[in-house]
Amino acid sequence: MSLYRKNLGTSGEKLARSYLVANKFEILKKNFRSKFGEIDIIAKKYNCIYFIEIKTRSNDRYGKPYEAVNFRKINHIQKAADYFLLKNPLRNLKLKLAVISIQLDINEIKFFEL
Repeated sequence: MSLYRKNLGTSGEKLARSYLVANKFEILKKNFRSKFGEIDIIAKKYNCIYFIEIKTRSNDRYGKPYEAVNFRKINHIQKAADYFLLKNPLRNLKLKLAVISIQLDINEIKFFEL
């Protein structure tokens, strides 16, 4: 991975964390890794746990950031979330998958529940 892409991803993750905190989410875990894949952020809001994928692009030349989250990626997130819950039992909480899409050239941050 190029240094530019790594810095882009790091910038996106910082923006996403700020967005979540500003919107009353409690961040439980960052960059959770398992044999099934990585979950960028695991957060809680009210009675819900969110497993969040962050996609950041500098512009939409190759499409919107959220368009990069395909069925295969969603499947990996679901499996990694199941593994997280196996290791960290959480009771009486709703579970949700979400994407934070960040496009830097237009200062756009969008939150999508899947």
